[in-house]
Amino acid sequence: MIRVREPHPWPSTEAEAIAIQEKLRPLVRFDGEPAEVRTAAGLDVAYRDDSDELVAAVTVLNVADLSVVDSVVVCGKPEFPYIPGLFAFREAPSLLEALKKLSVVPDVLVCDGQGLAHPRRFGLACHLGVLTDLPSIGVGKTAMGRYEPPDEQRGEWSPLRMDDEVVGRALRTQRGVKPVFVSVGHRYTLDGACDLVLRLAPKYRLPETTRTADHLGRTQD
Repeated sequence: MIRVREPHPWPSTEAEAIAIQEKLRPLVRFDGEPAEVRTAAGLDVAYRDDSDELVAAVTVLNVADLSVVDSVVVCGKPEFPYIPGLFAFREAPSLLEALKKLSVVPDVLVCDGQGLAHPRRFGLACHLGVLTDLPSIGVGKTAMGRYEPPDEQRGEWSPLRMDDEVVGRALRTQRGVKPVFVSVGHRYTLDGACDLVLRLAPKYRLPETTRTADHLGRTQD
């Protein structure tokens, strides 16, 4: 069972949310990466078109064959407004509830979002990693920061920068396909995160962790 660090009070204002990020940011670690990753969890949140509900989906994959070995879906309503840089406060409560219901504790969390590639260096992957103390990485579909397009071959990458600081990488998971944007969340290295994403993305742009979680969330009635 996943144990969650004593949760902070969930904020009601932008200032409160930023203060929480600033308080938790020093707890991010860059060591403790698993020697072997056997299972990886994909985390994704979908928003229903016809209501104000969200669906938080978590799938756990066997990294060896990318089969789904566990999954949980939690439906809820976001209790925090849509504010760039503060997505975790909309999505983390439902994702944490889903994580606590898993029967398989994953070796790593692969978040559909950012880690250090964030204005305050504390995106969703950092937030969930710190609260669960599980290794975590962020794999974003869009860049938070500046980058030069990497070479076209699979596995090529280029630095992702914010404020002249390297916060992640633009990683080409498939030849000639738009890169994904990888950043550390907690207890991981950037080299290790990129290696894992390539293992999880043998055929498509997005890792299978994200693809399976996205599919699960969108097929819920």
